[in-house]
Amino acid sequence: MILAGDFRKGVTVEIDGQVWSIADFQHVKPGKGAAFVRTRLKNVMTGAVLEKTFSPTDKYPTAHIETREMQYLYNDGSLYTFMDVENYEQLELNYEQVEDAINFIVENMNVTIRFYKGKAFSVAAPNFVELTVTECEPGVRGDTATNVTKQATVETGYTLNVPLFVNEGDRIRIDTRSGEYMERC
Repeated sequence: MILAGDFRKGVTVEIDGQVWSIADFQHVKPGKGAAFVRTRLKNVMTGAVLEKTFSPTDKYPTAHIETREMQYLYNDGSLYTFMDVENYEQLELNYEQVEDAINFIVENMNVTIRFYKGKAFSVAAPNFVELTVTECEPGVRGDTATNVTKQATVETGYTLNVPLFVNEGDRIRIDTRSGEYMERC
């Protein structure tokens, strides 16, 4: 059990049968009246965001989230198949469970899958990935007076802005948290 007064960012708690992660919190002590904790919660299963206030003495059970490293194998149209790198068991997930990471992962790439009570609910790609540019317009010579970018599509189908010197076939590093170009490899 955890007291609402002890809430911190990233803590996961179970409230009304749902698992919530503390996205932001503020301990408020008004001049009049009792203190309270104002929070912004994110549902780890559905992604819904909720703002709620708590009394600092409210107690909630801590939700233990398990993470496992797994390898992305393939997509058969509607299901995405992953394999546990330790015991070689396979796990199939639907698009809603992988949508945050699918733009950045390719076959045979290791990812982190999060579980709650044995049920997988999300996939996280590594913070930085290297992907090959498959579609990109050539840069216009002499158009370098400012920080000009152009659209490029990588092997997963994800489209992002890249500098003019990036060409088709180049490997680039992408920050998966923001979806932005980092550097050419």
